[in-house]
Amino acid sequence: MDRSVTVRTPESIAFSYELAGLGSRFLAVAVDFVIQVTLVLLIFWGISLAAPPAGVPSRSEMHLSESIAIAIVVAIVFLVFFGYFILFEALWNGQTPGKKLLGLRVVRDGGHPVDFGASAIRNLVRVGEASLGFYLISAIAATLSKENKRLGDLAAGTIVVRDARPATLETIVAQSEARAGRIQALTQEEHALIDRFVSRRASLDRHVRAEMAYKLAARIRPRVPHDMQKLDDEELLERVSGS
Repeated sequence: MDRSVTVRTPESIAFSYELAGLGSRFLAVAVDFVIQVTLVLLIFWGISLAAPPAGVPSRSEMHLSESIAIAIVVAIVFLVFFGYFILFEALWNGQTPGKKLLGLRVVRDGGHPVDFGASAIRNLVRVGEASLGFYLISAIAATLSKENKRLGDLAAGTIVVRDARPATLETIVAQSEARAGRIQALTQEEHALIDRFVSRRASLDRHVRAEMAYKLAARIRPRVPHDMQKLDDEELLERVSGS
C-alpha cells in the first residue's frame, strides 16, 4: 500500500511526498550491495598487484603481517559498505546509485535535504541492522512505522521518498494546452438554459434576446478556452450548446 506524508514549511507551504515502499528500498540496497562488492574486489585486486614480493617471514613477522592484513581488510570493508552510503547521501543530495536507479531519495523529516550528520547516524545504525538478520529488523520497523522508517531513519530523523521528477517543458506545454482546450464543467441548469435560449432565440424580442445572451455568456465565459472567450455572446452560446 502506498503511503504519503505531508510536511509544512514555516511559511505555511505544504509539500506532499510519496514514501518509498519496502520493495523499492530493498532493490536499491541490492543494487548498492553489488556495487560495493565489486569495489571491494577491485581494491583487494589492486592491493595484491601493488604488493612487493616478500621473502620468507619469521613467525613474529607473520603474526604482525596477519594482524595488519586483518585491520586493513576490516577498515576497507567498513569504509566501503557503510562509508559508501554516508558519502553518497551527503554529497549526492540523499541518493546512492541504487536509490537513483530506483527513483528514491533520503530527506529530513521536515522535507529538508539530508546532511552529513543525519546520513552518518542513519548509516551507522545500519551496521546493527545489517548484522542482525540482514535487515530483517529494518523490514519489521518500516512495516510498523507510519512513515516507513527503519531504525536508522528513526534515529536520524529522516524518511525515504520517491523522487519527484520535474516535468519537461514539453509536458507542461501539453498539459496547459489540454486544459486550455477544455470547457470547464457546466451545471445541468446552465446547459439547459443555454440550449433553451439557442432553440428559442428567434422568437424573442431583439433587446430581450441581446440581454439574455449577454447574461448567459458572461456567466460561462471564464470557463471556456481562450479562443472561445473572444466570440460574440450568441456565437459563444452556440458553440457551447453544440459541444
